Amino acid sequence: MKRVGAHVSIAGGVAHAPTNAKAIGARAFAMFTKNQRQWRSRPLTSREIDDFRAAMEREGYEADHVLPHDGYLINLGHPEDGARQQSLEAFIDEMERCRLLGLNRLNFHPGSHLRQITPEACLDRIAESLNRALDTVAGVTAVIENTAGQGSNMGHTFEQIAYLIARVEDQSRIGVCLDTCHAFVSGYELRHREDYLKTMETFGSVVGFGYLKGMHLNDSKPDLGARVDRHHSIGHGHLGVEPFRWIMNDSRLDEIPLVLETIDDTLWPEEIRLLYSMVDAEGS
Repeated sequence: MKRVGAHVSIAGGVAHAPTNAKAIGARAFAMFTKNQRQWRSRPLTSREIDDFRAAMEREGYEADHVLPHDGYLINLGHPEDGARQQSLEAFIDEMERCRLLGLNRLNFHPGSHLRQITPEACLDRIAESLNRALDTVAGVTAVIENTAGQGSNMGHTFEQIAYLIARVEDQSRIGVCLDTCHAFVSGYELRHREDYLKTMETFGSVVGFGYLKGMHLNDSKPDLGARVDRHHSIGHGHLGVEPFRWIMNDSRLDEIPLVLETIDDTLWPEEIRLLYSMVDAEGS
């Protein structure tokens, strides 16, 4: 089964996220567990945790259907030790919040070298950060999101992602989220059937579908290889509709969160219906 959803709001508290997801017809969803633009937030209360877990059960979601996202300030590859430590502590806190809520994965952007160290040195710092975080918090998988390659951001090639995975000590707790817009603007063609198949085969051989824990389904405002991160609504950008039809009929992508981060949240119910309408009788 395909599990399409969107990145829903936690306004009013995290317990609202499952209800917001159900309201748009989502079979999966993404969320923040705190304000994504602040370093620190107050700890989750027992009441908030209980209410969230109750909402998950009431709305029929399981942990595997949720792809939480960490905060935007975190840079696990920061070239400065003090700033990297601050990011690591924030990342550990985010993982712990997921654990308390009963969630089993945390999606994150790998990090940036800020043009102060080499890309390889940055990747090594990210891997070291991941090992420390995974040693600290049990039961939560760190999910690397491929990036658009904008600026000095790492993780825009499958090879960079594979490099990180190879250096994580607990291979059972590392995963990948594949963003369609980011892949496209970083140079991976998806617009023609043969190119979609080639890109996915490359992902499978370089990274491995066993690590795929979720996808972000976004059309793209920039064109192929632009290395600029600008999402668009499904069918309104340079990707068009067809790549999403192939995704919806690719059995390798069953039972993972397929999350919309498109730019107009009022269209999410319509986009979810559109995506499910693409499933062929022989598809999943």
